[in-house]
Amino acid sequence: MFKFYRPLFFFLCVLLNISLTQAQTQQVAANFFDAGISKSKSGDYMGALQAFSMAIGANPENAPSYYNRGLAKANLKDHRGAILDYDRAIELNGKDALAYLSRGVSKSKQDDHRAALMDFSRAIELAPDDPQAYYNRGVSRTRLEQYRGALQDFSKTIELDPNNVPSLYARGITKQKLDDFSGSLADFSKVIELNPKRAQAYAGRGASLIHLGQYQKAIDDLNKAVELAPEDGESFYNRGFAKSKLEDYKGSMGDFDRAIAIEAANYRAFYGRGFSRGKLGDQRGAIQDFNTAIETNNDNVVETKLVYAGKISRAVLDGLRNAVQQKNVIDALSTDRAEAYFNRAVSRSKITDIRGATLDLNKAIELNPTYSEAYFTRGLIRSQQGDQKGAILDCNSALQLNPKYSEVYYVRGIIRHSLGDENGGCLDLSKSGELGYTPAYKAISDYCN
Repeated sequence: MFKFYRPLFFFLCVLLNISLTQAQTQQVAANFFDAGISKSKSGDYMGALQAFSMAIGANPENAPSYYNRGLAKANLKDHRGAILDYDRAIELNGKDALAYLSRGVSKSKQDDHRAALMDFSRAIELAPDDPQAYYNRGVSRTRLEQYRGALQDFSKTIELDPNNVPSLYARGITKQKLDDFSGSLADFSKVIELNPKRAQAYAGRGASLIHLGQYQKAIDDLNKAVELAPEDGESFYNRGFAKSKLEDYKGSMGDFDRAIAIEAANYRAFYGRGFSRGKLGDQRGAIQDFNTAIETNNDNVVETKLVYAGKISRAVLDGLRNAVQQKNVIDALSTDRAEAYFNRAVSRSKITDIRGATLDLNKAIELNPTYSEAYFTRGLIRSQQGDQKGAILDCNSALQLNPKYSEVYYVRGIIRHSLGDENGGCLDLSKSGELGYTPAYKAISDYCN
């Protein structure tokens, strides 16, 4: 009898052990998830990202972990990486309006407003009473110059949330774009009623009053705008323009001077000052200002560099790459002695014996074709010597051998970015940060947004 039941008893024990293991794994995932939420609330987004990554490792089918890791990346300005996580969250749960909304925000941050529109529209389908989705869609529509559609979205936002200051202000600006300057006044006035310290509302209303020919009222609003925002060059320019309309040319000169001091490339301010100088009899000064107004920002400068076409110049690339600290730890010496060649190469590179270092790295790779550190180090040297394409090939080889080599993703990312592949470069930087190389997020903040 015992022989008959023993297999069944053993099978039940195995099932029980599997169930316990699964339950333990789920608990581990839940613990990391909770830690990620806690870190996000405290503003520790790097810590949150790492916690959510651990939660995903324990339970890769949990949509909220991907969504919240996406939020952490977005807060670190890694919007490309965030989009990848939102993609996975939506794949696992296609009914999550917040995932679509957040993905739309990250896409809009990358100036992909058409794709963002689709996400905002889907979010609205799933949550039609969420004013934020309408507002965000309106903003993307304005970026695409779809002003009538944007006006509808801002109006819907205000219908759902009558005191939504950003939407009231945005609707006022949109009405200006549609030449409805009279209609914009009510929106700007409502913003001022709700937030009397918002300089942009006074500036916006002042600009509309100029178009309506109410110059003194415009000056009154612009006085308040520059009082609240003394570095707003556009308001100084508009006030100077209004003063010129009232033939107060001496008064306008000071405003145009201030606008130019704030923004030296403000060619409209040079034009306004030139006009005022001419009216005051300073024709030579007027001609100089008109020359500047004509020449400034009036020629499209063709980029002549064929290699370093991205925001990261050769000098910036060198600085970022040279700051990378290689993880060079001692390894046991194998019989082919590839490690000795590799470390001699490192030493030679530090005394700028580039030829000798390259020969040693070539030999190390010949002896051990799976030596990822040797490929990476050779890639660094190639990049230093200006051979960026060769450096990318070596980085590719290193990553094929070690897909979790965070520093390699970082270096390949900055090189790709410098060659004009901004999207590919920023995705590499995102992966580097995800794998724990924190300097990647500084580069993302500086060059990917």
